[in-house]
Amino acid sequence: MATSKQPRILVTRRLPEAVTERLLRDYDADLNADDRPLSDAELAAGIARADGLFVASNIKWDAERLSALPDNVKILVTFSVGHDHIDLDAARRRGLKVGNTPDVLTEAVADIAMLCLLGAARRAVESQRMLHRGEWEGWHSTQLVGMELTGRKLGIVGMGRIGRATARRARGFGLEIHYHNRQRLDAEAEQGAIYHDRLETMLPVVDIVSLSCPATAETTRLVDATFLRAMRPGSILVNTARGALVDEHDLLAALESGHLFAAGLDVFDNEPHVNPKLVARDDVFSLPHIGSATVNTRNAMGFCCLDNLDAFFQGRPLPFGLV
Repeated sequence: MATSKQPRILVTRRLPEAVTERLLRDYDADLNADDRPLSDAELAAGIARADGLFVASNIKWDAERLSALPDNVKILVTFSVGHDHIDLDAARRRGLKVGNTPDVLTEAVADIAMLCLLGAARRAVESQRMLHRGEWEGWHSTQLVGMELTGRKLGIVGMGRIGRATARRARGFGLEIHYHNRQRLDAEAEQGAIYHDRLETMLPVVDIVSLSCPATAETTRLVDATFLRAMRPGSILVNTARGALVDEHDLLAALESGHLFAAGLDVFDNEPHVNPKLVARDDVFSLPHIGSATVNTRNAMGFCCLDNLDAFFQGRPLPFGLV
């Protein structure tokens, strides 16, 4: 890429070292090395001199914000596979190219789905808190008895790449796989999983429900009181997809009533302002949205963003384009 006039990129979050090195090699970048929230004034100043934006999900790029972008901004890439923080229709109207990071988070997020599943099933939070408080008085036969996975049924909502990767791992723990998806997979992709064209038929027959679907207008608050009541008594909910999928008030009610045995959550509504009632519970195994947090995955995400930028400024279609 020519260095005489490199495109200027505003970066709203701190990036992994390898990604930063490649970015600075090929672009004139305004970095957020401190990884602190940018004020409106700082964001506006950076946008005013930027050719492109390298963002994350902490800022909502709604129609108002996108329509106000000056003409010099021609592309926005997001350090995420999810794009519910970007109004894609507004981006199209604005003529703004948008790219994300698909396909590189699959294995890392599936690992965390299993961690959340196991943590919830085996009462990991309650066990750790007992040790940390110095309250453990030794083994006894009825202490911290949890759910054994062998022979249980796992229902996956959204059988895309992450859902299928979770299913591969779950089979190794002896779980029978059920799934609900917009379309049934072919036999090779199903690998013996049992398809349900309606959630109503799957929820009452599985012991664990794992969410692997995107947050859309149709799936926001998918897990509400009706959904939870349809789940088998004593079952587990796992969410490593998006916090907006779950009505957290209804989830709390289902846990408090004992209808659910436990929950395993890596994502929350209104992050990072997590409902303290959820994370205070012994029956909620919770993580701070670390699904993609491996060195390889975070680097791969950044490189997807840079591949999109490279393609755009070289006059090629975005390899991971949304708009």
